[in-house]
Amino acid sequence: MKLLLASGSPHKVIELARILDREALDVEVVGLRDVEPYPEPVENGATFEENALIKARAGFAATGLASLADDSGIEVAVLNGMPGVRSARWAGVGAEDGDNLDLLMRQIADVEPARRGARFVCAMALVWPGGEHVLRGTVEGVLAETPRGSGGFGYDPVFQPIGETRTTAEMTDEEKDWISHRGRALRAMVPVIRQVSEEGA
Repeated sequence: MKLLLASGSPHKVIELARILDREALDVEVVGLRDVEPYPEPVENGATFEENALIKARAGFAATGLASLADDSGIEVAVLNGMPGVRSARWAGVGAEDGDNLDLLMRQIADVEPARRGARFVCAMALVWPGGEHVLRGTVEGVLAETPRGSGGFGYDPVFQPIGETRTTAEMTDEEKDWISHRGRALRAMVPVIRQVSEEGA
């Protein structure tokens, strides 16, 4: 079975493909670069789940391939759960990772460490000829006072998972994949992908 990773983020595609490779699935992973271009869907959902489904449905509609997509972000307690679904454009449409991170750090600059709770959230959606499935993975943590580490992307340099002294940007790819919100969501999706593959989607 061919499985389309319906994401325009090269960082996410690399991460998802890496995790899937470890699961020894009998699937051929296909990225957007491997298919005819199709219009980028408007991610106007109110939840991570809605946006993940929008992207997976668009990929399936354009290619006919079983399509996997995620929508993920960070929820900060003192910001009432924001940036949330706006994480990738927190500093405005077209904002870079550094812009979003800088804005977030300015917004919580005066917040004491004990109140810097945050959560990474990932909704993962799979759409195939026989149906749809969507689920969620999360990881709890706190926000460091200053960015640390050169790995990962997005808010990784300031996110410190509970029980860790390092940010996710200071972890190896394997360590991050094991505890990350995307890693948890994708591993939970693996049995569904395996079943769809066996059914010959």
